[in-house]
Amino acid sequence: MLCSCESNVGKISTDLVNNPASATVGTNTKEPKIVFDVMEHDFGKMLQGEQVSFTYRFKNTGNAPLLISSVEKTCGCTDIKFPQTPVKAGDEGSITISYNSEGHKGFQNKRVVVRSNTNPAETVLRFKALVETADGY
Repeated sequence: MLCSCESNVGKISTDLVNNPASATVGTNTKEPKIVFDVMEHDFGKMLQGEQVSFTYRFKNTGNAPLLISSVEKTCGCTDIKFPQTPVKAGDEGSITISYNSEGHKGFQNKRVVVRSNTNPAETVLRFKALVETADGY
């Protein structure tokens, strides 16, 4: 026999908790799902002024078309290309970021926020680099 010194007085039953966003989705619900191959990329060491690019590949593993409404950057040093048309269920797509290290120095940790018709509606992708000047700093 197990005993517990905790009382159930004042505790709320978990039967009362209802969070539809996290509940099991029925088979009749049409919903896109974005799954990335990688969520973070490391450019490693680079010289100040160098420009680099990386492509984040994804697949719509849901059962409805995926619509990316925007991809927001946190810095003017980043350019972004993403699909402007729906990505069908089962199809693949990509988001390409280009980073310009001009005027930057040291460790850089950047992010882009992908907004789409998925649940959750935002996905954060990250990239980093160590930017060195020509004199080694």
